[in-house]
Formats: sequence, structure tokens, C-alpha cells
Amino acid sequence: MSLTETSTGRPRAFSDVLEILAARRAERLCLGEVVEAYGERAFGPVMFFFALINLLPWPPGGTTLTGAPLLLLSAELAWGRDRLWIPRWAEGLSIHRETFRRLIGRFMRPLRRVEAVSRPRLYVLSGGFGQGLIGLACLFLSAVLVLPVFGGNLIPAVAIAFFSLGVMQRDGLAVLLGWLTTAVAVAILFLAWTLIVAGFRHGIDAVQRLI
Repeated sequence: MSLTETSTGRPRAFSDVLEILAARRAERLCLGEVVEAYGERAFGPVMFFFALINLLPWPPGGTTLTGAPLLLLSAELAWGRDRLWIPRWAEGLSIHRETFRRLIGRFMRPLRRVEAVSRPRLYVLSGGFGQGLIGLACLFLSAVLVLPVFGGNLIPAVAIAFFSLGVMQRDGLAVLLGWLTTAVAVAILFLAWTLIVAGFRHGIDAVQRLI
């Protein structure tokens, strides 16, 4: 049963549903439980959930696991699915509920502030064709996340969080911020690749001079 509405039919905020999930007594929180809680609104919240996880300071290679589910979610969003689908085996993926409580506790205050100012606007950026483009952008960002690069998770995860918020709230401004952050990520990747290629060529030239 979806938790996204109150008994009076009013929609619950994303943060309110997170708190309900955190307050449950079961020791572990499964991905299937999160998807069921949000129902038809699951795309944005689940992607936002994984974006938050990827904002944590993981050691090199950690985001290879935490970023992998975003590849599937982004592909479905780009494909234009109306309702989130996850494989049955993935429904059982879980974290300790106390870890989840600490995680959302760290982000709850800024999340509530964002929710307070977020609202449906610039719909062309978050609906229909715009949502498909968001899916493609998140697919690219998720691919970057799974690369075992220390510190390489921060900017892609922030961009996915903005996109997810835009999808949840139908907020085109959040989507626009996602595109701007994606542009920053692309620029950094291009600069890093340029430096790697230059360093590789410099190394080859140095070896040739020694020979």
C-alpha cells in the first residue's frame, strides 16, 4: 500500500515517507519496501535515495555497487516507463534500518528546506520528452558513478539528486540545476581525460628519450 497519501487523500512529502520508513521496527529496510511505499511516484524517490547513498564518502570502488542500481533506474526513465520496475531479486536488497536513520538524519534538514521552496514549474523540462532526456543524462552520470574513481561520485550524485527532485516535484528549476551540474561533471571529466592523455604522452616521450 502506498504511503504517499494521508488518510484524507492529501499527498505526503518525500521526507515524511522517509521518516515513516525509518520508524518501522524491522531490522532491515529492503528496496522493495521503498518502491512499495512510494507506489506510482517511486521513480524520483528511489533515484533520490540512491543519489544520497552515493554522496557518502565511499572508498575507491564503493560506488561501483551503490551506483549500479541507478543504471537500471535511469534506463527505465529514459525508456519512458510510467511505473518503476525492479527485478524480484533486487527487491530484497537492503540496508540496516539504523544506518538508514543516520543517513536521512544527515540530509533531512536541507531536504525539508528544498521541499519548502520546490513546486511544479517549467513543466516542459520534467515531463514527457524532458523526462526521457533526464533518463539519458542520469544513465551517463550513473556510468560515471560506477567507475572506481576516488571522489568521482560527488558531482554526478548531486546532479542525479537534482534530476530526481525535479521528477518528484515536477520542478523544472531543479531539473535545470541538474543539467548545469551535469555540464560541470562533463567539463571535469574532459579536463581529467585531457590531463591523463597528456601525462601518458609525456611518459612515452620520456621513455623514448631514454632509449
